[in-house]
Amino acid sequence: MIDLYYWPTPNGWKISIMLEECGLPYKLIPVNIGTGDQFKPEFLKISPNNRMPAIVDHDPPGGGEPVPVFESGAILQYLAEKAGKFLPKDLRGKYEVLQWVNWQMGGLGPMAGQANHFNRYAPQFNPPEQLTYGQQRYSNEVNRLFGVLNKRLSDRPFVAGDYSIADIAIWPWVVGYKNFGQKLDDFPSLQKWFKETGKRPGVVKGQEAGAELRQTPGINTEEQRKVLFGQTASVVR
Repeated sequence: MIDLYYWPTPNGWKISIMLEECGLPYKLIPVNIGTGDQFKPEFLKISPNNRMPAIVDHDPPGGGEPVPVFESGAILQYLAEKAGKFLPKDLRGKYEVLQWVNWQMGGLGPMAGQANHFNRYAPQFNPPEQLTYGQQRYSNEVNRLFGVLNKRLSDRPFVAGDYSIADIAIWPWVVGYKNFGQKLDDFPSLQKWFKETGKRPGVVKGQEAGAELRQTPGINTEEQRKVLFGQTASVVR
């Protein structure tokens, strides 16, 4: 059994989708990031970066003590190797996939997250006219990254050959394209891939996992904003 420490966000969806795609049994353990569950000492033992998702595999390959893993990219690779799915074993194929996983981790995820912040949340507590630079800076960068992805998908059905953890990592970060200031009609190859991938049963089930946890979408209170956007080193001391 795998414990999945989770909240229904793009990074959380990566792992619930992967678990569903692999058919691995898991127990969903909510980590309410709006109320500060990610700073609890018991969670920090598993995820010292105080971010979800994280997993604990109670039946790791080769046996032995449970294995905790944090950071969604590392979790995807761990689960792929455990299940023997969605990550090629040959050198070239493996790194074809891993470079796109890292592209998502270092590029699309952070840039889309910032675009979402400036376009959706920052106007709640700052005059919107003061946010134009941030909104344009990050929305433009997501536009560039969507262009990279659109070109990549122009002559192939999936990002790195067969369906892989690259697709699983990237797909959740396209879901909120409107919040990132994008129109999928501008990226026909990306749009086709997004729609077709979204029909996969594992993707549907993975995105539905824990949907009831976030009954009121968004960050609606000053306390929630402090928890999510006011963090310093003091939270991990």
